[in-house]
Amino acid sequence: MEAAHVAGFKKKAAAEGRTIVFVDESGLSERPTVVRTWAPVGQTPQLEFSFRWNHLSVIAGVTWWNFYFRLHQGAIRGPQAAEFLGQIHRQIRRPLLVIWDGLAVHRSRKVKAFLERHPGQVHLAQLPGYAPELNPVEYLWGHLKQHGLANFCPRDLGELGAEARRKLRRMRAKPTLVRAFWKQADLSL
Repeated sequence: MEAAHVAGFKKKAAAEGRTIVFVDESGLSERPTVVRTWAPVGQTPQLEFSFRWNHLSVIAGVTWWNFYFRLHQGAIRGPQAAEFLGQIHRQIRRPLLVIWDGLAVHRSRKVKAFLERHPGQVHLAQLPGYAPELNPVEYLWGHLKQHGLANFCPRDLGELGAEARRKLRRMRAKPTLVRAFWKQADLSL
């Protein structure tokens, strides 16, 4: 049922000549994502990290061939979401169909003001409720946290941000990885 919902967006975007961009937000904590690793026999690996709860927020948009991202200190609110829409609109330079979840930030005054300043250039569509598996960006977050930043213990937010940017840029340089996010979401274009 949900996949048919997204298929309707795909047809609409093709008819209007729009590039489909799936968008989502996530958080990165100073506390590491602990995953299984290796160590010499008899030497248990030790992760040393602070117990601070500081975090960065990251917003990303995935197209069929690439993804775009931006990091923010603190939570993502209306101004950051509108700024990100402007960023991807400038970079892609085509009419967009942005598909995202029902987060209240996506309906903020700043986002509505952005849409009014760019009439017809950016259309928004909402994913069905409780269907994160349809969003390829969710798989980008999973890969970043389970592989790119796995067991990484930053000293501070600056180091976390620098490492996250480095890993995201490295992931973006692998088009097969971007296509894998689409395949995991069981979507094809």
